Amino acid sequence: MTAAPHLRSIYRSLLRELPPRPVLARNRPPIHNRLRASFAPTNANSLEADTAAVAAAEAEQLAAYLRAQRTYVTLLERYNPGMDMDEEERVRLSARRVGMDLPKEFKDRLN
Repeated sequence: MTAAPHLRSIYRSLLRELPPRPVLARNRPPIHNRLRASFAPTNANSLEADTAAVAAAEAEQLAAYLRAQRTYVTLLERYNPGMDMDEEERVRLSARRVGMDLPKEFKDRLN
């Protein structure tokens, strides 16, 4: 059977990958409750050794997947900074990058 410290480290790594919850929140989100129930000692004791090992391996794979997704989002934001900008802002920043400031439009001069 998988050792308790190993299961605890898998559980903690899964919790690390989930979005943080407010410190003062009393109720846990449903996903936290589901994770806690799946790692509960009564659940682990009732499973056979093979089934527990498979469940632990799946949990490790899930933690690795969530970690990779977080890294992917971080890299996507880093290397595509204009992803969430509108078209005008993207053009203005591209022009500044090559050393050209766009002139203000005529509508702006009237105000």
